[in-house]
Amino acid sequence: MAHLRSRRRLALAVPVVLSLTASLGFLPTAASAAPGAPAATQAADAPTLAYVVNAKPDRRTIESVQKAITAAGGTVVVAYDRIGVIVVHSSNPDFARQMRAVRGVQSAGATRTTPVTAAGTTDEGAVQYLSKAEAAKAEKASAGDSEPLEADQWDLRAIGADQAAKINPGSRNVTVAVIDTGVDDTHPDIAPNFSPSQSANCVSGKADTTYGSWRPVDAGHYHGTHVAGEIAAARNGIGVAGVAPGVKVAGITVAQPDASQLFYPESVVCAFVFAADHGVQITNNSYYVDPWLYNCLDDPDQRAIVDAVNRAQLYAQSRGTLSVAAAGNSNDDLDARTLTDASSPDDSTPVNRTVDPHKCFDVPTQLPGVVTVSAVGVKGAKSYYSSYGEGVIDVAGPGGDKYQIPDTPSKNGRILSTLPNNQYGFLQGTSMATPHVAGVAALLKSAHPHATPAQLQALLKAQADNPGCPTAPYDGDGDGVVDATCVGGKRVNGFYGFGIVNALRAVGPSS
Repeated sequence: MAHLRSRRRLALAVPVVLSLTASLGFLPTAASAAPGAPAATQAADAPTLAYVVNAKPDRRTIESVQKAITAAGGTVVVAYDRIGVIVVHSSNPDFARQMRAVRGVQSAGATRTTPVTAAGTTDEGAVQYLSKAEAAKAEKASAGDSEPLEADQWDLRAIGADQAAKINPGSRNVTVAVIDTGVDDTHPDIAPNFSPSQSANCVSGKADTTYGSWRPVDAGHYHGTHVAGEIAAARNGIGVAGVAPGVKVAGITVAQPDASQLFYPESVVCAFVFAADHGVQITNNSYYVDPWLYNCLDDPDQRAIVDAVNRAQLYAQSRGTLSVAAAGNSNDDLDARTLTDASSPDDSTPVNRTVDPHKCFDVPTQLPGVVTVSAVGVKGAKSYYSSYGEGVIDVAGPGGDKYQIPDTPSKNGRILSTLPNNQYGFLQGTSMATPHVAGVAALLKSAHPHATPAQLQALLKAQADNPGCPTAPYDGDGDGVVDATCVGGKRVNGFYGFGIVNALRAVGPSS
């Protein structure tokens, strides 16, 4: 998808939206000023679905479109006028089609396939909690100038983050927002660096800044707290350390509060806009937008999802926010001619479908200007689950790999970090690689406070170490079957992009 990712032009919010709208194929078409047909008769028990209506971002058009929304049986949840995205609830089954016929509307579609989310699990599998015995072992092995559990943090040493912290742990003027399942800011390793004023709950599509709204609803929503600790767990003599222990971290909750923990488009749109408007320099996006693993532009609903989230993240870029996102855990070649998706839609009944990854996008990671991250294990090899692709992956970071065993007290190849309720545990995934990259980006932003998102991305690529494609056929799980093919050279390739990030180099003189 190199043709899309090369478009990184930044401008004011309105021109950027229109420019990228055209580049992704969202070409305005002639339409009437009102819905094409009267609102459908709605049964009293008709299910209410969520929609995004994406319009030309000017006040007059937005006002006209909102009137049309009401006429079509919709209720506006929130309107992001500056990017032309309107979040709507409606029980009119014909709502999206009617809105696509309204003058000024450039795309419109449902953001889910059912009104109620379905049960599901996170893509990394069950967390492995650190036992008391493992903790005691790690504390005994940790050096005197390190955190108590740092002996089990092979990932910090792999990218020189332990040494970088002695030179520059990061600036308090830099904030990384974790767009995720919530962050437990009461955790002793997170509390010293947490920024409540830059945190919110965006689940409804509209930011709720009530104090504590960003916290996970239960211990099962642990993902965001783990990510936050990887980025900025304080060096305070407690537990673990983050890649950038001197920067601030914020939490923007977007996951549904039920067991599904789904990340719907309207929630993510809210998160990008909120981060941009509250001075966040970097966002960490360890997820894909549900319910579609790949959003195809030939489907009007999925097209509207891509359009809405893209407008929001472009707006964030225009306000100086760099977004870092996970490539995914399907071991998919994102530069392949076709892929099989058997997991979508994940809020109802998935169906098998064949998609073209150049026309069907993993959102937000494949949007222009977003840093796409693959994962490696302790040996520096691509993690067996990590998706990849020439021209798609920008950089790589430690994400853990159960088949690559470190010489640490626990011998656990996954990533150790913070969990809700003052606990610690191991996870693996590109979800864990992404915060390592976000942490290094925060260190670079600390050293280069005036760097734009595009310049930060260039710095990330420049300081990375590229091991090059493996010389032997890649067999990530050791079963004797070739699992993936690396395409490219020593400078840039499909497994590692421009290379594995290096925190020590990021804070050194050459940065």
